Amino acid sequence: MKVSQYRYKKDQLMLQIRSLEPVVEMLRSENMGVQVANVRNSLHFFLPGRANEWVRKLPVIVWGATFLRKDGKVRMKNYNGCVLLEINGLSSPEEAASIREEAAAMPQTLLAFIGLSGKSVKIIVPFTLPDGKLPHNKEKAGMFHAAAYQLAVRHFQPQLSSMITLKEPLLMRGTRVSYDTGLYYNPAAVPIRLEQPLQMPGESELRVIQDMPVDPVERLLPGVERNTQIATLFSVVLVEAVRKFAGSNSNDLHALFTEMAQNCCRLGIPEEEAVGWTLRYEALEPHALLVRQVFRSVYLLKKAMGNKLPLPECLSMVMQLDEFMSRRYFFRMNEMSGGVEYLDRSVIQFVYRPYTLKVRNSICLEAQKEGLNVWDKDIDRYVNSDQIPQFHPIGSYLANLPAWDGKPYIRAMADRVPNSNPSWSDCFYRWFLSMVAHWMQLDKDHGNSTTPLLVGDQGCGKSTYCLHLLPPPLRPFYTDSIDFGNKKEAELALHRYALINIDEFDSVKPSHQSFLKHVLQKAAVNARLPYQSTTRSLRRYATFIATSNNFDLLTDPTGSRRFVCVEVEGLIDYIQPVDYEQLYAEAKEMLRRGERFWFTHEEEAVIVENNRRFQQLPAEEQLFLRYFSIPDDTEGIKPLLASEILDIIAEKQPGFVITKKMILNFGKLLKRNSVPNKRTTRGNCYYLEELYS
Repeated sequence: MKVSQYRYKKDQLMLQIRSLEPVVEMLRSENMGVQVANVRNSLHFFLPGRANEWVRKLPVIVWGATFLRKDGKVRMKNYNGCVLLEINGLSSPEEAASIREEAAAMPQTLLAFIGLSGKSVKIIVPFTLPDGKLPHNKEKAGMFHAAAYQLAVRHFQPQLSSMITLKEPLLMRGTRVSYDTGLYYNPAAVPIRLEQPLQMPGESELRVIQDMPVDPVERLLPGVERNTQIATLFSVVLVEAVRKFAGSNSNDLHALFTEMAQNCCRLGIPEEEAVGWTLRYEALEPHALLVRQVFRSVYLLKKAMGNKLPLPECLSMVMQLDEFMSRRYFFRMNEMSGGVEYLDRSVIQFVYRPYTLKVRNSICLEAQKEGLNVWDKDIDRYVNSDQIPQFHPIGSYLANLPAWDGKPYIRAMADRVPNSNPSWSDCFYRWFLSMVAHWMQLDKDHGNSTTPLLVGDQGCGKSTYCLHLLPPPLRPFYTDSIDFGNKKEAELALHRYALINIDEFDSVKPSHQSFLKHVLQKAAVNARLPYQSTTRSLRRYATFIATSNNFDLLTDPTGSRRFVCVEVEGLIDYIQPVDYEQLYAEAKEMLRRGERFWFTHEEEAVIVENNRRFQQLPAEEQLFLRYFSIPDDTEGIKPLLASEILDIIAEKQPGFVITKKMILNFGKLLKRNSVPNKRTTRGNCYYLEELYS
């Protein structure tokens, strides 16, 4: 069996494939023990989240698969079926050693060792398909690995005295090199057999619920570093005691110290720490002997002043609710959808789900099971507060993209559409840059008003292609259902979605065309969200794309520059995988370099010219082209008003009805057809030759 080992040297990835046996010996090596000891000693001086140079020097072992670099990218070579389980946050190396021995008792354990911190345990569990083989395809390996992880947690958790730390089962997930002389290695471990899943597993019913803190200090002020907990609780004790005795005429320090000692004892503050905090105050130092006598007496008697805590009941409930919510769940406010999303930490679940009424009631019941006197309104108050961080899906995705490798991914995406339009690739490239630029708020004054319009036979893959323009993490923000008749919802869609597909574009009613034009160019959304009383200015994220089966599409000749029409001449290739990270990394890098993301007037003129074959000719224009021709020479030709031309058409075409709107727009029609004209006292007159059948 082989595993991967990597580390960064001067920001360069150093990757190699190693056999498992030498890696096991390295974990036992005394040379490695010196480096690991330095790391463990340094951890006492580093705050959580702070970079530790000692840690960075140690390589990472990836247990699940082997990887190699090819064309500047890290690619999977082979999948070996090993799943990594982690038990983190243990109290001591002794507890870690005990957990390691529990894992060693399982016949399925290939490897178990104490982690780099000395207070964690790493367990490697082998899996295989029923025929003894393993998936070779990365996609199938990912599905198999995720299902194997869930099964491993379900199988091992009942045998361990500490909770497994749930982590997303990525193929590339690994552990830093550690040192453990008591490491357990069983090359004859029995692999767990598992059928190949056909899709990524959903939420598991297995629940791994972290225990409530046993320490009363931790229970009262959860989620806070212990020294800070005691300092906070002691401050409450001191303030309450001083407040109680300040209003009396008593100078009895014994009574004051007794009150403080009883409250400290009731809160679970250890005696020596309570005495130490008391004597930190200069005014009380001369009474050190009395302080120690009183506190010793109170702690020996172990008498409590009833069950009522000295902390106000409201404060205690808020603190306990905060601890419960932080321990059991992750919450975030999705800035685009406007809703709260949650992730249950006790479930093997790595996808945030909407916070609903049913979820709220379930959380409330779980809290009450732990003895918290909370109700649904308390849960809602917590969830709809500043305690919940904001989450920007698009910004988060763009911020975590790798460096662009220099290949033309955007134009390659455009070329998946079979067509004979020579400007399609360039137009798609400019439109795609504009979409990403507006996501990044590089232009807050304009919306991305240009819309690619894919025209082709039904079943050629137009709608699927539109969906596949977004990477899977952003597809919840794609829609092909927008009702231009509901103006409020249509405008809110500009904020809620990243890409809107106007499916069956030709079905948009003529009465909605002016509103469609307004929506396409709208830069921001001023709207009142549901259940809110004030109007807010919301960011526009949406870019539009459209599809149609018919060619007679564009009814507004002056607005055709907004649509990049392309005829789909075959089946669109949406089968081949898309490297979304590089696709969007290219756009991000080109925008960083200052690449233009808007269309010039010359480019718009080309778009208008290409769109002529998709223009829907009104009846009056069709009749005009039937009964008149445009002369090469105007000499000797009588100029006619637009209304006079329409009268001639009406004479030649029985039943033709002239409307006021038709008269107003007919001049634009003549101008679009490049009819020679002359300004006279009667108005604009046009030179035409009448055709006689």
